[in-house]
Amino acid sequence: MTQPMKIMQILPALHAGGVERGTIEIAKALTQKGIPNIVVSSGGPMAYELKRIGVKHITLPVHSKNPFKILINARKLRQIIREEGITIVHARSRAPAWVAKIALKKCSGVHFLTTFHGVYNLGPWGIKRPYNRVMASGDLVISISNFVTRHILNTYHIASSRIRLIYRGADIEKFDPLKISQERIADLAERWQVPLDKPVIMLPGRLTRWKGHLVLLDALAQMRNKNVTCIFVGSDQGRTDYHQELKNRIEKLGSETSVIIKDHCSEMPVAYMLADIVVSASTDPEAFGRVIPEAQAMGRLVVGTDHGGATETIQNGKTGFLVPPGDSASLASTLDMMLEMNLGERKKMSMDAMKSVQDYFSIERMCEKTIEVYKELSAEKIECPQIPK
Repeated sequence: MTQPMKIMQILPALHAGGVERGTIEIAKALTQKGIPNIVVSSGGPMAYELKRIGVKHITLPVHSKNPFKILINARKLRQIIREEGITIVHARSRAPAWVAKIALKKCSGVHFLTTFHGVYNLGPWGIKRPYNRVMASGDLVISISNFVTRHILNTYHIASSRIRLIYRGADIEKFDPLKISQERIADLAERWQVPLDKPVIMLPGRLTRWKGHLVLLDALAQMRNKNVTCIFVGSDQGRTDYHQELKNRIEKLGSETSVIIKDHCSEMPVAYMLADIVVSASTDPEAFGRVIPEAQAMGRLVVGTDHGGATETIQNGKTGFLVPPGDSASLASTLDMMLEMNLGERKKMSMDAMKSVQDYFSIERMCEKTIEVYKELSAEKIECPQIPK
């Protein structure tokens, strides 16, 4: 019996995060195209979004790395695959990928697809390499950037013909400056107590050291233009010591430069409109980094560190600027230069950046290219055994 394409996406949980958002975006795109699909995870608040778009969610504790639980979950997943008539299992993280890999050993005729959402730590002496390798074992492997592709090839030595590059996307329907009213911008500025008579430099991202908040604070101290407001937008996720360290460093800045720390923001399109410049100062390379294309989509000037995904989303000098990672002096001089750009230069860079996002880094493009991979896997007719009653 030849079955139509039916997709299962499997991930650890449905809490806030890029993997979760990408899963829901793909589920929505599949549903809009009439392609049946389900999602398997251990659950979370974002499961509601699947219900809202009419996609079935099955709760299974696939987040567990316990070997015994992985085997138990694999047996349960195998039954789900058969009952639901799944033809492609798309794993988005390592523990769920192991569950799927083991389940599919006794489930013929079903394709296995993986997505590398990041560069996995190999641990001391490469001890984690065998565990991580499952992400390189898909019939096809999706990579979210050329940076990640190089990591896959250099670390796991698979054939490049099995890798499909699909950039993550910015939601250009949501991140559209024309849809943000001045009233909403003014309201957020008032709530955050952002002065309107100073340029605003913003660093969005959770409060963790590698995101480069301290590098930006050092840069602010070295800038010629001290009359700026800096906003850190992101939760500390319990990292209270680092949060306090930032506060202590902020106190050492002169009173002319103000720094505001705000928790997770559900109105990021509005928040971006408060900024003159958006910074990604990550000291470790981002696998992709949505902050840059989201800010570009909003017409903001951007500066990122010259490694990882930022080198692909920023064309240096055209759609933004790149600075060496951890180099606060270079960041300071670049920020001063950006603040001195005239209106024409700013407008041209903003327009070039917005076009770049529309052409290469939109959710629509990400979804279209992912569905193309599903169709590629399904090009050969899949013969699935009938499920016994």
